Amino acid sequence: MAVNNRPLFIPALGSIYSNFGTLAETLLRVTAGALLVVHGSGKIAAPFGSVEMVESLGFYPGVFWSPLLAITEFFGGILLVLGLFTRPAAFATTIVLIVTVYFHWVTAGQGFFGAEKSILWTFVLLFFLFRGANAHSVDAKIGKEF
Repeated sequence: MAVNNRPLFIPALGSIYSNFGTLAETLLRVTAGALLVVHGSGKIAAPFGSVEMVESLGFYPGVFWSPLLAITEFFGGILLVLGLFTRPAAFATTIVLIVTVYFHWVTAGQGFFGAEKSILWTFVLLFFLFRGANAHSVDAKIGKEF
């Protein structure tokens, strides 16, 4: 991550920011992944439960897309928690979230206020797509990442 060399209004905060920046980033990745696991766990338990919903969005056949949605949310979340294959996991889950933005905004007719959480999630996942994991990840322990 780029280092900001601008002087701080309160210089004493500099050590706090430098010491906890990586931890905050790790907590964001782990929390995002864990929440995706929880959200996807119902879909994993019933992988064909979203067939009608995905077909209503134009994804045919639903018997293919519904389990893929479940796998992406659940296992993508696990990969994000671990920081393993972080960028591919973030890419796949970002695609899911972009579809949910469309679903809430257009299909469900909820507009911005229906889609705002999905928009926020999309940008959280985009951060990890472009940033990757950090030192607190399996990717870092392996010494390779996408």
